[in-house]
Amino acid sequence: MAKKVVASIQKGGGKKHTKVIKMSKSDKTGNYTFKQEIVHNDNVKDWFNK
Repeated sequence: MAKKVVASIQKGGGKKHTKVIKMSKSDKTGNYTFKQEIVHNDNVKDWFNK
């Protein structure tokens, strides 16, 4: 699946985008959850500060 995502992004200016993954720990259960998204390179720091 990752190969398809990377290949389709590179066609339309994909070098300007980055796949970001944020790990957060749940207070109730103690389990870790992962949030992932593809964002523009200029918005990476803003995405992590949310």
